Amino acid sequence: MAGKRPNGEGTLRQRADGRWEARLSYVDPVTGKSSRLSAYGATQAKARDAMKERRARVEAGRPVRDSRESLEAFAERWALTTLEASDRKESTKATYRTVIRNRIAGTPLGAVRLDRLRATDVEAYMLEMRDAGSSPSTIRQTYAVLRSILDAAERDGHLAANPAAKVDRPRLTTKPKQALTPDELRALLAAVDVRSNIAPFILLMASTGLRRGEALALRWRDVELGTRRLHVAGTLVRVGDSLTVTAPKTERSRRTVPLTPEAVEALRKRKADQATERASAGTAWTESGYIFTTRTGGLTEPRNVLRAVQAAAKRAGLADVGTHTFRHTAASLMIGAGVPLKVVSDLLGHSSIAITADIYGHIAPEVHEGAADVLGHVLGRLTPA
Repeated sequence: MAGKRPNGEGTLRQRADGRWEARLSYVDPVTGKSSRLSAYGATQAKARDAMKERRARVEAGRPVRDSRESLEAFAERWALTTLEASDRKESTKATYRTVIRNRIAGTPLGAVRLDRLRATDVEAYMLEMRDAGSSPSTIRQTYAVLRSILDAAERDGHLAANPAAKVDRPRLTTKPKQALTPDELRALLAAVDVRSNIAPFILLMASTGLRRGEALALRWRDVELGTRRLHVAGTLVRVGDSLTVTAPKTERSRRTVPLTPEAVEALRKRKADQATERASAGTAWTESGYIFTTRTGGLTEPRNVLRAVQAAAKRAGLADVGTHTFRHTAASLMIGAGVPLKVVSDLLGHSSIAITADIYGHIAPEVHEGAADVLGHVLGRLTPA
């Protein structure tokens, strides 16, 4: 038994085994060749339903069948082609390649064929990472890379739809950021090894809220000591085995930041110390123009800065102190002093005030209480006696 489907949608027939088969002739959008497609069901209705999705793919110019290539194989090929050709920063590309190498390649998820990959597989892997102790940011980063890879697979016709797009992006759980009090900051500076040049770095970070990479990328030409301001023009990152200075993270990260008198004095001392280092290094000195350099003028390794900060914090009896602590300290002190959140957001280089509010909205409750007191005073004058 066979019959022509209405509107040229194919044929429907009952096979000898009792199942119904829906057939459709089409031109493959990937290969350009004429082909025929079959879908089966126990009833005519089920066979038609099974064909419906595939017909929709043909009409939309998408592949009738998903690729049988494994996620791992496609991801590695994507890294060499699409990722490499993208306008992403080199540091971002390096991060994506690391995620593919460490969290997709060699995993059960990476072994799944694209045509068998489902949203539930992605969700299960996110849960597996969480149960294994991965941080929320690591899980979120893995999801972002995975979604980018599968977006390309859909774009190039290897998938009809991206299964990761059906999965909610993992949420980041925000916790109160560590910030130092002025007394703790003084104790930390007093504990710094006098042989290092870390003290000016700490003071600059804590008084400006710069990111570590932004501070390490500063050149003397970016600083105006007379007018007490600096210009954020780059960020120092590690790409593979090399340190390099790239463009700021976002357009709002490219900004001008005022300097406190203490920061100006610290930078003047740094300039004098660097002159001594230059004289001691002699011909080994590399004139790079950067402020925070090695004793021979080269770029400073960010991990070495972190180690120096942690060593000083340990001597000062302070726990959980890293280079990002000084950014939080600057934000906390500004908000506590009543600086408007919009101004704090601009000085920190956040892409929006919403990010600043989300990260730092919990700090300095006395500011909120002060606002309530002012409001109460105003409303009190409106209340009839």
